[in-house]
Amino acid sequence: MTAIRKILIVEDHKPLRSLLSFLLSNAGYETFETADAMSALDEASRQQPDLVLLDWQLPDMEGIKLLRLWRSEEATSRIPVIMVSGKADEGDRVAGLKAGADDYVTKPFGRDELLARVQAVLRRAGSPRHADQDVRRFEGLCLDIRSLRVTAGEQPVHLGPIEFKMLNLFMTHPERVLSRSQIVDRVWRVNAHVDERTVDVHVRRLRLALEPTGHDGCIQTVRGVGYRLSRSDEAAALAASGS
Repeated sequence: MTAIRKILIVEDHKPLRSLLSFLLSNAGYETFETADAMSALDEASRQQPDLVLLDWQLPDMEGIKLLRLWRSEEATSRIPVIMVSGKADEGDRVAGLKAGADDYVTKPFGRDELLARVQAVLRRAGSPRHADQDVRRFEGLCLDIRSLRVTAGEQPVHLGPIEFKMLNLFMTHPERVLSRSQIVDRVWRVNAHVDERTVDVHVRRLRLALEPTGHDGCIQTVRGVGYRLSRSDEAAALAASGS
């Protein structure tokens, strides 16, 4: 059975957003919608789509800037994106493609043209995503971005939304040191007015939630820089001893 492709529609104009969802749903796609860039960032990290239809002019951030953010992140860098914009000048189309768009559709557009472009981009992207791609695993930790569930050693872990996003970020970049400012940008999102010390508070909460199974030691402090997800000292000692 062929998996249904998921398409994220990022468009602040509700009638157009509803029309796009209607056209794509009738063509056999699963759609989900957001009206601004911040919500789109959250949705794409929580349930990564097979394709994004992205408006250029969003209320909180230009779509082209959002596209560059996605392309700069390892977890979202390969998501196919079609820009859907009222900007029809050649320079705008070139700028969108240079920023990483896979295709560029100008408004107004015809139903058949839109669907043909969606099909072409998905065909170039290859096979649909599998459920395993929505699951992160590390040293007995398991995070499912679709169901929003976390387990540690097969025991459920109850996290708040910020701690869930933080753990997702760490598990997407294991063994990589992340500064507090990077964590703020990627968990609270760009332009969020969050004191970097707030990161420390939520790291403590995350460690407390992971403590019953001994996974709190995997969230390691890198003094003067930030944090990383790494093998706990106990696991590293066992590996070194050959146990």
